[in-house]
Amino acid sequence: MRIQALAFAVLAACASAAQAAAPLPQLLIDKTQTSVSGVSSGGYMAVQLHVAYSATFKKGVGVVAAGPFNCADDSVVYATGRCMTHSTSIPVSSLVSQTRSWASSGYLDPVSNLSASKVYLFSGSNDSVVATGVVDDLKTYYQSFLPSANIAYTKTVPAEHALVTDDYGSACATKAEPYINDCDYDQAGAILQQIYGTLNARNNGTLTGSLIEYDQTGFTTGHAMGTSGWVYVPAACAAGATCRIHVALHGCKQNAANVGTQYVQKTGYNRWADTNNIVVLYPQTGTTATNGCWDWWGYDSADYAKKSGPQMKAVKAMVDQLASGTTTGSLPATTSPAASSPTSSSMKITWPAVSGANGYNVYRNGARATASPVTAATFTDSGLNGGTPYNWRVKTVDSAGRESAFSPAVNASTTGFTPVCYMADNVTHVNYGRAYVMWGYAFAWGSGDAMGLWNIFYDSTLRQTGSSYYAVGTCY
Repeated sequence: MRIQALAFAVLAACASAAQAAAPLPQLLIDKTQTSVSGVSSGGYMAVQLHVAYSATFKKGVGVVAAGPFNCADDSVVYATGRCMTHSTSIPVSSLVSQTRSWASSGYLDPVSNLSASKVYLFSGSNDSVVATGVVDDLKTYYQSFLPSANIAYTKTVPAEHALVTDDYGSACATKAEPYINDCDYDQAGAILQQIYGTLNARNNGTLTGSLIEYDQTGFTTGHAMGTSGWVYVPAACAAGATCRIHVALHGCKQNAANVGTQYVQKTGYNRWADTNNIVVLYPQTGTTATNGCWDWWGYDSADYAKKSGPQMKAVKAMVDQLASGTTTGSLPATTSPAASSPTSSSMKITWPAVSGANGYNVYRNGARATASPVTAATFTDSGLNGGTPYNWRVKTVDSAGRESAFSPAVNASTTGFTPVCYMADNVTHVNYGRAYVMWGYAFAWGSGDAMGLWNIFYDSTLRQTGSSYYAVGTCY
């Protein structure tokens, strides 16, 4: 799972597409019981989510082979050096101070939310990618915010760089795809029990819940996210029980484009979730993500570790929607929504009114597009991409604020330029006229988006949405 700088331009002409995947479910969730875990880049992303959105993920975090919050400090050199090989020391005290400062400025949730969190840390004793010293420093970092008794740290299992199971994957000391290793150690169970305490025994037989492929495209415009993610929903949760959410983040070269559904099916989380009313969310990076990694060093956005980071906001929005379920409303769904009046950035959606409706919620590509219910049977959706197909569904809202089932979907495309994406180092972008240089930094033509230092060590994906107009971001 090494991070490699891209020295040559790679054209990824990939217009956003309306997806066949289902909308992300909306379930009854105890919002005080939300947690996150991840391996490698997913481990760094888990730390970012836990710290930045500590009001949401305050129940706890599981981290496999990753280091302190913002370890890379927007530098691929730091990322591949001190944050992986530990070739130089990690300035933990400075990162702690930075965390407190960012929280005071509102870039992160208050650090006081971390005080009751439970933390699971793991470093394989044969890990040749992320040194144990990096995870040691993560433990030191967390000790600045929560009691040492809340931290469980395992580093004696002879694992290479991988998520570990007790019955699936490569040999324990192997470093190879799918980066799931059989070490006779149930890591998913260890993570979930450290976070939630004693759990019911896992289901080693046929699971009773459902693994659902859901549409991710409504939660962010590109930013190296995949078109689909997966969510495991236990049968009791689907039937209306109040459940918990755990977000499980893959590592580099572990997204669906690289290993199919092995991470979402074979890492062991679902077996524990099935018997303990835990919904497991598996967000996915896409084909334009560097090595399939989550952004933990700034390849997509300089705000990657803050609440404003595009991938951070996308995962948070998925959790919010998943936890937005209510008891079934008293009204039927509307029928036959229609799309009209397309422009390069908007679409008008109309539908037959439902008698007694208090309002309607409109969903675009599986994610809610209306901030609050609209009272008229029409909604103009704006901020869309030109030349791009979308789908919309509508839910009727009754007087108690409860939603109906989804209406049928309506599919339509905006007018204008179909986005095209280019992934390259910043020098190449400048050489090809997609960016310019000022004071040693690269900026995208048209938008002026900051891309980082003008050198071959900084990679960016630029999204072209018009003649000579580029912005930092990705296509699907």
